[in-house]
Amino acid sequence: MSRIHPLRTVLLLALVSLIRPAAIAQSLADAERQLIKSRAVEAVIWGMPAVNFERMLQAAIANGAKPNQVVYWSKPVNWHDQTLTPNPDTIYLNPFYDTTAGPVVLEVPPTDGDSVIVGSVDNAWQNALVDVGPAGEDKGKGGKFLITPPGYSKTIPEGYVALPSPTFRGFIILRSNFKSHSDADIKAAVEHGKKVKFYPLSADPNSTVFVDVYDKPFDATIPYDASFFEQLDHFVQAEPWLTRDKVMIEMMKTVGIEKGKPFKPDDSLKHVLADATKTARSIITMKYESGFTPPFFAGTHWAMPIPKDSIDGMASEFADPNSYAFGGRAVMYSIAYFSPKQLGAGQFYVLAIRDSAGQSLDGSKTYRLTVPPNAPVRQYWSATAYDGQTHALIKSVSRASCASNGSDVKKNANGSVDVYFAPKAPFGKESNWVSTDPNGKFEILFRFYGPEKALFDKSWKLPDIEQIN
Repeated sequence: MSRIHPLRTVLLLALVSLIRPAAIAQSLADAERQLIKSRAVEAVIWGMPAVNFERMLQAAIANGAKPNQVVYWSKPVNWHDQTLTPNPDTIYLNPFYDTTAGPVVLEVPPTDGDSVIVGSVDNAWQNALVDVGPAGEDKGKGGKFLITPPGYSKTIPEGYVALPSPTFRGFIILRSNFKSHSDADIKAAVEHGKKVKFYPLSADPNSTVFVDVYDKPFDATIPYDASFFEQLDHFVQAEPWLTRDKVMIEMMKTVGIEKGKPFKPDDSLKHVLADATKTARSIITMKYESGFTPPFFAGTHWAMPIPKDSIDGMASEFADPNSYAFGGRAVMYSIAYFSPKQLGAGQFYVLAIRDSAGQSLDGSKTYRLTVPPNAPVRQYWSATAYDGQTHALIKSVSRASCASNGSDVKKNANGSVDVYFAPKAPFGKESNWVSTDPNGKFEILFRFYGPEKALFDKSWKLPDIEQIN
């Protein structure tokens, strides 16, 4: 048996002593990198509604608005409004509140004939504090709502509905609905909407400022890159930690976000964070696509792809101590903004990403949706096409939706309505056409305003979208 030369043994031991610390250091660096990425992925999923809110607020500020003013669109939104799944068949008023200096007042006018305002007051986590309108707290009679900051203990003045907010900031989504798309009806809806008053409690009730952002770039799409964490840092710096979220304090430190300290990621950390947002997006997309089973209407591809425990949790500020379904919450706020206090009272939604054959909706093809007669709505229904990647209105399209309150929508002899989705209108179907991008996939959100019993007991059923070319 050969013997190892003593000198060789010494040399080998010396080499190992040099290699091992380097190998250990590399292993530790790899482990730390994995820890940062995994926590960053969780941060994206947890922080989705917060970043969604920050994106909308920053878009408003970029267009000249300030907190405690009313951002509004003086006409139905077009594709320049890049919020997530907005409704092109209403007039939006979107005040952003900030109670840092004290309570803020929202005055909602009563319903007046065909002039009606519906909506919700949401905190910065996009959990509803109250619904307003015919199906809301005021029952359509109007009211004065006082939004108070965290920890507010002063006596509420008489005549106000108190809305204690767990966050200093938030927003209000109001829709001033119109009877038809005629210029006169749209003008009336705008005028009724501008009867809203919104001002700090210490200010003059007539000091409400309205900022018109119609036809202006308003980009609130979710950034799936390292800048996601810049927005999340803005939120963490501005808002108190809620008890339910305190486990995230340490996780946020791992990715460089800590209250009271600047967020200054170096290039290496930025790379990890960018990679994490891509992974999180894949997870959220997978959850989104799997959420269409089971469908809302049996045998179709229509669904509300948000888990019930997430919907219930958002309505109650996740009051159940044994449930915090923020995975499903991430899905919701990756495709939409705002949540109502009572989903299904004032409005309801179903979404489709596939046709009757189970194929993804392709913007280069032509599809038809036949809306059966006697749709179960007290106000109107609408079908809107959105970009399948961004979940915002498809850029540069001329007709984003078709709705029962459309002035030129044609009905069939039996009262049903055929809606067409295609890059070009089928001959003679221009009034019932929704335009799509031939170079991308799309999704359809079908809205029910003032939903009725036949929707929920399924005695009325929306059929699948069919490809016809």
